[in-house]
Amino acid sequence: MADTNDIQSQEGAPAEAGTAEAPQSPNQNRGPRGGRGRGGPPGGGNNRGGRDNRGGRDNRGRGGPGGADDGGEELIEKLVHINRVSKTVKGGKRFGFAALVVVGDGKGRVGFGHGKAREVPEAISKATAAAKKAMVRVPLKEGRTLHHDGNGHFGAGLVTLRSAPQGTGIIAGGPMRAVFESLGVADVVTKSVGTSNPYNMIRATFEALTSQTSPKAVAQRRGKKIADLLGRGGSQTAEADAAAVVE
Repeated sequence: MADTNDIQSQEGAPAEAGTAEAPQSPNQNRGPRGGRGRGGPPGGGNNRGGRDNRGGRDNRGRGGPGGADDGGEELIEKLVHINRVSKTVKGGKRFGFAALVVVGDGKGRVGFGHGKAREVPEAISKATAAAKKAMVRVPLKEGRTLHHDGNGHFGAGLVTLRSAPQGTGIIAGGPMRAVFESLGVADVVTKSVGTSNPYNMIRATFEALTSQTSPKAVAQRRGKKIADLLGRGGSQTAEADAAAVVE
């Protein structure tokens, strides 16, 4: 009987503070199941937190300032064209959007991209990401115009590009102007024949730009000096012109 009374007295006695056997409220340890969700009360789920505490997609989204897409450099983005299409379904019409974007750094690099989505901002972001991945470098004369004339052809589009003296400006319209503004060209004369489709015009323009070569590249390929190439036309300032060639 003495042993039974001792056991009952031990069970009825309050536990000492700080021991592992002290009862704890469920809310103090992990909280109820609803307390750990998004926007739950601060009493539960403080250790885990919702998606907002971990840094949601809004903070890590594409195209943010200083992101890894553009390498930390300032890029010029030009929206050339947006096309809207619709699909008739049982409940009505379902709309989609396609965006054409030109991206450049204003220093000789440019690219274009195409993106499709159900919303316009998402289509533009997809097109911008594609343009950044497809950027090409074009050699520029004095950093303002092309080294020589060129032609580009794609589909039914035929474009002609001509270098121009300083002060001419960008003589181009529509999609071609966006390309040269993003590229950093200040003086150029262009002509487009055969089509007004912005996709074909952009592709024909890029074909003409990728065929551009600089005197430096030609001299390296032929194993000669730049002055030798520039002086073959009877130029008396071949040495000075060769020293001025950057690309």
